[in-house]
Amino acid sequence: MGICGYLGVPGKCFVVLGLKLLFLVPAGVPARSGDSVLKDNITVRQGESAVLKCNVDSKVSRVAWLNRTTILFAGNEKWSLDPRVILMENTAATEYSIKIQNVDVHDEGPYVCSILTNKKPKSTKVHLIVQVPARITNISKDITVNEGSNVNLMCLAFGRPEANIIWKHHSPRGTHKFMSQGEHLELTAITKEQSGSYDCIASNEISSPDVRTVQVTVNYPPFISKPRDTGTQVGQKGVLQCEASAVPRANFEWYKEDRRLFNGLNRVKIENQDKQSKLTFFNVSEEDYGNYTCVAMNTMGITNASILLYGPGAMHDVNGAAVLPRYSVCLLLTVTSFHLLKF
Repeated sequence: MGICGYLGVPGKCFVVLGLKLLFLVPAGVPARSGDSVLKDNITVRQGESAVLKCNVDSKVSRVAWLNRTTILFAGNEKWSLDPRVILMENTAATEYSIKIQNVDVHDEGPYVCSILTNKKPKSTKVHLIVQVPARITNISKDITVNEGSNVNLMCLAFGRPEANIIWKHHSPRGTHKFMSQGEHLELTAITKEQSGSYDCIASNEISSPDVRTVQVTVNYPPFISKPRDTGTQVGQKGVLQCEASAVPRANFEWYKEDRRLFNGLNRVKIENQDKQSKLTFFNVSEEDYGNYTCVAMNTMGITNASILLYGPGAMHDVNGAAVLPRYSVCLLLTVTSFHLLKF
């Protein structure tokens, strides 16, 4: 039996008639015989259950629930093939309600309770709104770039209401900074300070924010920080240290004047670990005193620094640094220029 026959309305289908009539009565007006009522919206979260209520009375002879043009229930008879849609039991005699379990986005829309009383139709409309927690659907992959490059990070998210997206930067130094709002984050002429992790945070106040992270690695040439001269007595252990920040990690070489030093030769030991290199003299002699050049290099560039090993009798300037004879300084400049041309 069709729904028109079920409701006993000749001619055009009662579904069409009911949908036309329901817009003629303002929202919130109580349902009476012959009325068409637009009820308030019902809002549920995705995955929850929605209960759609319809008030009836003893004059009702026929009743049905429809979703758009699809019949869900006609009386106690289920027409829907969806197992999630059930007719509520043990409800009051004046109530004809259905439940939609595990609600999803495609369930959103208008639902109509069509009632026939004494051959006179009326209908109640319920609009179901499905809220969806914000979730990130696509995000840029981790990236490695050279310093000075332009970087564009992308983060797409879905949610109902629409997801709001913000970006936060976590630098290697442990600082946290809000960057911008929106799906795209543009970094122009990126610097090494802008390396680190970038959090895309999507939220719409429905549940906890969804957070995904993009790691941005910035390659940059070595930079030697604060080389310090060392004073050591003859016969004692002396250590020269050279520290260079660089990405990729720097390789180190040590030179005495124009002669490269190697680990285990000439009574020295060279230890390279992470961003630091140590040149160790286990038994300092007079001939060990002088200028040493630490050279740090990677694929991005090369740099060097002069470090002095001096004895107790060396003169010092006002800043406490040992003073070299003029010829040693000139020789050091010559060696440095040679290595820069070499690389």
